[in-house]
Amino acid sequence: MYCEAARHGTSRDNIACSYYTGSVIVKISSDAVVTFHYSLQDTTGDILESSRGGDPSAYLHGAGNILPSLEAALEGLEPNAQTEVTLAPAEAYGEYKAGRLQKVPVKHLVYHGKLLPGMTVQLNTSEGRHPVTVSKVGRHSAEIDTNHPLAGQTLRFDIEIVEVREATAEEKAHGHAHGVGGHHH
Repeated sequence: MYCEAARHGTSRDNIACSYYTGSVIVKISSDAVVTFHYSLQDTTGDILESSRGGDPSAYLHGAGNILPSLEAALEGLEPNAQTEVTLAPAEAYGEYKAGRLQKVPVKHLVYHGKLLPGMTVQLNTSEGRHPVTVSKVGRHSAEIDTNHPLAGQTLRFDIEIVEVREATAEEKAHGHAHGVGGHHH
């Protein structure tokens, strides 16, 4: 498999072609599975997230799996390409909106360890999980800020494209990439 073998020094090209039944694509386009490493920085240069040092991330291009502005900036890139993409708040996670505090039962929050103010946790909703920030913690409920934790921030993505391949029929039907860096069923 590509990622396991890559850690052991095996050539990417050989593994990409032998692991996936689809064909390798030269440029990022609709219905391509893109595997990439990234570092996400704020305007002060602090690294907020990074896939470097671990498995790369993967997404299905054109399926809305990543921020639309970021997806548009990656269109047409090839494997081994490196790029920097800076997104204003409106292009990323939106402007910060005051007054988006909500009290919810703790049972609707996904977190590890002790729940504390300032933590970013996942809120279970009827539309799936959404990241929120804990403002206050009570015995059975918590006050959360429903703005995305990165709302209001200008963000810089440093990206290295690892692989671009044709999506399988199953990935197209499911609307996301499968395997390492993608969705696991």
